[in-house]
Amino acid sequence: MARYPELQGKVALITGAGRHAGLGEGIARRLLEEGCKVVLTDIGKGRGAEMPVTAVGTDEEMAQVAAALAAATGGECVAMALDVLEEAQVEAVVAATVARFGRLDILVNNAGIGYLMKPLLEMDAGEWDAVLGVNLRGAFLCSKHAARQMVAQGDGRIVNIASQAAKSPFPHAAAYCASKHGLVGLTRVAALELGAHGITVNAVCPNHVTTGLGAWQNEYFAEKTGRSVEQYLADMRARIPLGRPGLAADTAAATAFLCSDDAVYVTGEALNVSGGEEVH
Repeated sequence: MARYPELQGKVALITGAGRHAGLGEGIARRLLEEGCKVVLTDIGKGRGAEMPVTAVGTDEEMAQVAAALAAATGGECVAMALDVLEEAQVEAVVAATVARFGRLDILVNNAGIGYLMKPLLEMDAGEWDAVLGVNLRGAFLCSKHAARQMVAQGDGRIVNIASQAAKSPFPHAAAYCASKHGLVGLTRVAALELGAHGITVNAVCPNHVTTGLGAWQNEYFAEKTGRSVEQYLADMRARIPLGRPGLAADTAAATAFLCSDDAVYVTGEALNVSGGEEVH
């Protein structure tokens, strides 16, 4: 049942949402349940060694996710291919969204690379550039073009999916942590500049969520720390006050709140959704 009736009929664009059981899929599901019309995007095909086809939402998978969400929620959900590194594509997808639905009310910058994990001394410049490109440049480009439409409308909501890594560092994640720290900085500046236009800009900072990517991270860090995956997860649960890792639904709930009228006076925030693991 919808919690925020004011979201009925709002138009939301979500990046990096073309994978089954991914964080973007969870956010799309929640906004559809709230009555939003959703455009979900993903890159559609691989792009070089840093973005192999096995790590991205393909055109086929993205179409499947959109169809399944529409069937499950009864809402309107369409898929559009978008490489967030390409400004012309970003501008075109925003224009296509407005052409189809007449407006754009919500942007969720969810596209990100979280699978290029290496020690600082082993990461090459191409890997660094890929992570910073998708996680930060992509959010900048999408925010820029979505905000232009929102300024014309006189309101809008931008939600950036950051991470606990935007608050606290962890090994093998120099590029990832740098990009998420940067995303919070972008959030704050955008909030300052866009507030006069009735646009709020906030970030959500979840802790670990075991999506498909999250499962790979579990295996990677368990192996690097000499533990079984089961022990790694048990240790994770032990350090989280609420006793479990995050769910996609937790991040989706925070996103829906930030898009609702209950958050009309909330902007420039980096909201922890971590079960108490992150406290600043």
